[in-house]
Amino acid sequence: MTPPPRPVPPDPIPALAAGRRPVVVIGAGPVGITCAIDLATRGVPVVVLDEDDTVATGSRAICWAKRTLEIWDRLGIGQPMVDKGVTWSIGRVFRGERELYRFDLLPESGHRRPAFVNLQQYYVEEYLIARARDFPDLIDLRWNHAVTDLAQDGQGARLTVATPDGEQVVEAEWVIAADGARSPTRTRMGLPFPGQRFEERFLIADVRMSADFPTERLFWFAPTFHAGQSALMHRQPDDVFRIDFQLGPDADPELERQPERVMPRIRAIVGEDVPLSLEWCSVYAFRCARLERFVHGRVVFAGDSAHVVSPFGARGGNGGIQDADNLCWKLALVLQGAAPESLIATYDEERGRAADENILNSSRTTTFMTPKTRAERHFRDGVLDLAAEAPFARRLLNAGRLSRPCRLAGLSLQTPDPCPPAAGLGTGDPCADAPVVDAAGGEGWLLDRLGGPFTLLVFADGAAGLDRLAEFAPGLRVVVVMSTAMPGAPTRTADMLHDAQGLAARRYGAGPGTVFLIRPDAHIAARFPSFDAARLADALARAGGRPVAVVEEAA
Repeated sequence: MTPPPRPVPPDPIPALAAGRRPVVVIGAGPVGITCAIDLATRGVPVVVLDEDDTVATGSRAICWAKRTLEIWDRLGIGQPMVDKGVTWSIGRVFRGERELYRFDLLPESGHRRPAFVNLQQYYVEEYLIARARDFPDLIDLRWNHAVTDLAQDGQGARLTVATPDGEQVVEAEWVIAADGARSPTRTRMGLPFPGQRFEERFLIADVRMSADFPTERLFWFAPTFHAGQSALMHRQPDDVFRIDFQLGPDADPELERQPERVMPRIRAIVGEDVPLSLEWCSVYAFRCARLERFVHGRVVFAGDSAHVVSPFGARGGNGGIQDADNLCWKLALVLQGAAPESLIATYDEERGRAADENILNSSRTTTFMTPKTRAERHFRDGVLDLAAEAPFARRLLNAGRLSRPCRLAGLSLQTPDPCPPAAGLGTGDPCADAPVVDAAGGEGWLLDRLGGPFTLLVFADGAAGLDRLAEFAPGLRVVVVMSTAMPGAPTRTADMLHDAQGLAARRYGAGPGTVFLIRPDAHIAARFPSFDAARLADALARAGGRPVAVVEEAA
């Protein structure tokens, strides 16, 4: 498959203007463009440099998780992804032809976004690039601009860039390296990338066909059509199916990617009579690895340049988008002088935890799928023997622990919860969505009011005293979720919402008076059983990486 070109303007691109840029992003894949859009929504100018001028070949990353879709919603790009993508929540696991069990990743209603959407990476990149074009004064996209050298001082970085018109130098206060698993930036800086390489090889194929396979994640251990190995199938848009075949460690990549080898494997699944065409295929091995630190002076690594995992579990692309979500609000505050530079170190702390979780889960999946020792094989086979009948064994069956957002509880920006809820969300959790009704009677979603700036989320059963909340929380957006019918008129200082179905209160474990401080990335920074201005000020200072005394002096 020939990748479609990126939308490069037909006229010659003017040379980069002189002067230091607030942020330069290296790499215009999903993570790099998401960073650029996020920063632009916060008023931060960005230059994006990419050595290529095409979108991704093949489907690449395809499974985009609910949390990622919610991030893209905040950036104004979630709906096109969902409209084009294939929505799914059901997974089915087989051994041979026997179904061992099925699972539903989103069994309850009342969520705006599905558990997952399958969408080829080239569509994702096209939609993100189109959205970036909505910020012509803030996002400068530069194709065929390859960084050839990078040097730092204490105040920023100096990049040498090979452009179609010759070499140019760009200075930046901050650099985001989102240049992929083989990151030239990482190599140029001489940074070790320790991890574990797995020798098992897999064939990945995109097949266009009209077939009646369900819109589900189908995983087989030792299928009859691929004896002794495993296989995975996903439906994508445009009648394209992603199929993965385990090949074993000794497979010859050049031989196995030949169509005359690939097509019989596909025909063994779908039959001889189904019209189909092979869109793209590749043979890959993978590794789980990460940088020891993601922040190196004024250069910050995000996505695959910072950490890589196996493709089983959809943790790579989703983890990278969540990197962007964590990093960009912090960079914006630092650049605006509203937070100390030390706030950027918490990106390393928080996304380091997420990377460790993803690597752990990915490594365990690979060990279960491709056991190397006798003990690992006995365990895997015993679980498969029991899984069809024993619920406890299904919890041990590992065909890919699918992407989930990382909890940040106990890390430095979160205020410990004085009264942890018995159920519901607590400090460090990502915010949950729920249907709400606004003061004008319009139906909407809670997450549309969270994320962006710091927000005070208050649960209440009446309007008394709500008008004064903003006086005690200066600079905060205030969102009030009412358990009862809306008051006759909205307050001037708070966004009033009615939790008509009670789902918001239940998901947050909140009663009347419960207060949450919500971070710009829609994680909970603090949770209090009732409003307390002094404790809120402390929590806000901590969440912004500032000492409390600074807040008191500023007030």
